[in-house]
Amino acid sequence: MNKKKSPEKSGQVVITRQEHGISRKLMSPNALRVLYRLKDNGFVAYLVGGCVRDLLLGREPKDFDVVTNATPSEVKRMFRSCRLVGRRFRLAHIHFHEEIIEVATFRSQAPDEPEPEAVETRRGEQRQRHPHTLKDDDGMILRDNVFGTPEEDALRRDFTVNALAYDIADFSIIDFAGGLADLGSGIIRTIGEPVVRFQEDPVRMLRAVRFAAQLGFTMAEETRKALVASADTIVRAAPARLYEEMLKILFSGEAAKCCDLLRQTGLFAALFPAFSAWLGAESEGFPHTSFGEMLTCVDSRVQQGDKISQSLLLALLFGEYLDEKADNFRRQGMPWQQSVDAATAEFLGEVCPFIQIPNRAGFALRDIIAQQSRLKQIPGRRPQLFIARKDFNDIVEYCRFTRGGKKDVARQLEWWLAQTAQQEQEPLLERTEETGAPTRKKKRRRRRKSHGVHQE
Repeated sequence: MNKKKSPEKSGQVVITRQEHGISRKLMSPNALRVLYRLKDNGFVAYLVGGCVRDLLLGREPKDFDVVTNATPSEVKRMFRSCRLVGRRFRLAHIHFHEEIIEVATFRSQAPDEPEPEAVETRRGEQRQRHPHTLKDDDGMILRDNVFGTPEEDALRRDFTVNALAYDIADFSIIDFAGGLADLGSGIIRTIGEPVVRFQEDPVRMLRAVRFAAQLGFTMAEETRKALVASADTIVRAAPARLYEEMLKILFSGEAAKCCDLLRQTGLFAALFPAFSAWLGAESEGFPHTSFGEMLTCVDSRVQQGDKISQSLLLALLFGEYLDEKADNFRRQGMPWQQSVDAATAEFLGEVCPFIQIPNRAGFALRDIIAQQSRLKQIPGRRPQLFIARKDFNDIVEYCRFTRGGKKDVARQLEWWLAQTAQQEQEPLLERTEETGAPTRKKKRRRRRKSHGVHQE
């Protein structure tokens, strides 16, 4: 692949359509619609980031992101299904039937703004104007809505391999930061000074780990050193955002590799201090190995295209840890359910200050662990009600993953699955003999009891 500098795009390496193998047939039709409408309205429009990187690597992109010189309000006027979102970054989300195309305006590498001037309101009151760019005392970006050029936008991205763009005007690939060379060498490298980049957004450290594991790349030496030195600052990121990023890691299909890198760099201990210490210790002379085994199982399922709920994922990864906590509470005299409740509450208290697990996922995690005792009761009271639970499949899958190899457990699971199959075969509605049309049973009306003497 020959690299050229275009006279119209001086300073950037441009790969013409004849020199790269990316076809529009490989792209989202909805993303192409957005690109063409922006172009037809006189705006510059690029595909950018991970989708370009993945297309060059022969991988199927999960998302197609668009950048343009149109402002968010201009994008909104062009697309009826557009919604503007975000505070730190003002973005346009264009909704299609089963896809959302994210459109961002080119942003500038703007320096810190001076102290905002006071402006006068209609009532004559003085108030401070919000700055477009805002950083905290440690250099983390809190707000960034200064528009700029395509090159400025590319250079403010996290890694060189994510600063590649596809220009819909001439179908060329534009390399703003040496990403093509790093892509060919299999290197994850920050754009600019890595320590500063991780200060601006600590979540970039998790992204570096995920990209290295998913793509089979190695981190540039200076990037890795800065990551290790900055690992303890990861907790400065918003807990809700860290949860979303951890889900991307755990559902990446390479969760085992990711978590190995997280532990090697110190990020895992910063995010899960108590759990990390427990993993490094032994219980009754035995190491804790289930976490790694479960990561491998999850990776296998994800790579096969199977879906795993968030609550089942959490149960698989942290179930042994919760079981040990619950055992400790039971030794103090707590009943089964209360011991699981207490163990789950203690675990969430350890994790949620750093990674905000939603309440719904936390409650579902607790129920999956607590209901394992119900599987042992065959048939027990009202088995059909147990089968009708929304989380019944997760309860069974957790048991299969963790204890399915034992003969007695396998027999229990066979019994429950047989009951499930039988219940699915039973018709919910009665059918008439003549037409076979479904009819519901009519409820009988209860007669009112008469009180006193009936008067004619």
